[in-house]
Amino acid sequence: MAMAPLDLFLLASATVFLFFYYCNMLSGRRAKRGGGEGDGGSSRPPLPPGPKGVPVLGSLLQLGAKPHETLRALSRTYGPLMRLRLGCVDVVVASPPSVAASFLKNDSNFGSRPPNSGAEHMAYNYHDLVFAPSGPRWRLLRKLSAVHLLGPKALDELRWVREEELGVLVRMLRARAEGAGGGAANVGKEMHVCSTNALARAMMGRRVFEKVAAGEEGEEEEMRKAEEFKEMVVEVMTLAGVFNIGDFVPWLKWFDVQGVVRKMKRVHRRYDVFLDKFLEECRTSAKPGAVDLLSVLSGQKGKSDGSGGHITDTAIKALVLNLLTAGTDTSSSTIEWALTELIRHPDILEKAQQEMDSVVGRERLVTESDIPKLPYLQAIVKENFRMHPATPLSLPRMSMEECDIGEYRIPKNATLFVNIWAMGRDPTIWPDPMEFRPSRFLPGGQGEHVEVRGTHFELMPFGAGRRICAGTSMGIRVVHSTVATLIHAFDWKLPEGQSADGIDMGEAFGISLQKAIPLMAHPIPRLALKAYARV
Repeated sequence: MAMAPLDLFLLASATVFLFFYYCNMLSGRRAKRGGGEGDGGSSRPPLPPGPKGVPVLGSLLQLGAKPHETLRALSRTYGPLMRLRLGCVDVVVASPPSVAASFLKNDSNFGSRPPNSGAEHMAYNYHDLVFAPSGPRWRLLRKLSAVHLLGPKALDELRWVREEELGVLVRMLRARAEGAGGGAANVGKEMHVCSTNALARAMMGRRVFEKVAAGEEGEEEEMRKAEEFKEMVVEVMTLAGVFNIGDFVPWLKWFDVQGVVRKMKRVHRRYDVFLDKFLEECRTSAKPGAVDLLSVLSGQKGKSDGSGGHITDTAIKALVLNLLTAGTDTSSSTIEWALTELIRHPDILEKAQQEMDSVVGRERLVTESDIPKLPYLQAIVKENFRMHPATPLSLPRMSMEECDIGEYRIPKNATLFVNIWAMGRDPTIWPDPMEFRPSRFLPGGQGEHVEVRGTHFELMPFGAGRRICAGTSMGIRVVHSTVATLIHAFDWKLPEGQSADGIDMGEAFGISLQKAIPLMAHPIPRLALKAYARV
């Protein structure tokens, strides 16, 4: 028998009251156990300081639309290591490199992810690589990905695929420049098509958007599909970055008060249909003896994953989803930010072009083997990683056991975030942090010896430690070679009536940091005609 509306209201009110009472009691017990919060007698280290928040929700409502900015503001009040209560979950946020290092070097305790709706509803219930708990299956998937796609040997062997797709991009942009009116390019979308096709070919032996690359009839329709695919990828990355109330207040999970889970399920269904169709096409067209990642994974189906389970189609789809979302969205958005900064700073752009002209010339396109000879380009990429990290907040980690970090105690099952975005804009680390200044990474600059592979904690756009992004090496190569190609092969002009100073630099928060307003710019060829010819 259905309950009357009044009965439902009274039940909900009683539930909230009891939950509030329970949380208050729990917080009081934690405070007494924590020491340093008025108990006067405990020798145990205190919990890190932080805002108290409101009943039930804690500080969830404080985070706003841009949590990375909110957390930086709060850290100025509460210190470099602070604790927030989000619902029933203890969350600790590290901002300066020294504090982040204390956590990330302690991989044995902070090597797993906390439970979250994104992994459950979009990443095939933790069957993927990004959110899977540490263990044999996670290690197996990471190993196979490294050997057949993301490791140094595989990256060298597949370099020709990435350079071929960059050639396709260059010819497409040149054709656009020579068209009627020299149409402006949606830079983020064009980069996403290029990176998706390059990754799909390396991973599965065929492009996702074949007609775009071949210039066949129907290219316009294919570009529309590419735009829809990018929107789907961005939605996945955006939803995965939402602080969903149900993840922090289990009693409210069923209500889905933000509608986040409903959206996650909807986009997952769309992505699942796409993956089923595309993977079947890849398997049908695969050549005998193929050793791409998909073929290897398909050959592993039914075999033990080392954890008592087996490699299944679900695990394969989950890994492919990881690679086709995080592997394309982060690189394309990073490249879009870099080109935006260079258009805003024409003196830096001109200096980079002069360096490439002297090393590469104007008779051919730049290649990956040229990058080590282009120190100013490398400095530009590092400066872009500093100001526009691919992930503003590190993907969350969870403490497996209670531990002490510095003078504070970190509870068991606490969620850890490292504010990578805030580090890049910290004036105590980087003088004049809001200035785009690549020279800080050249010889004599304070960042001369800083690298981005997780060994220098003041600049770690890919994270650090055991759960560092599996695609770090690929991301570094792709960003360097693509940015180099775009500014070597073309000059860039903004649409009529728009000035460099007027470019909107607003951010759209998610797991990756998108430009809120996409960059539109006209490519103007600057190389000899033969440089654009199909090889």
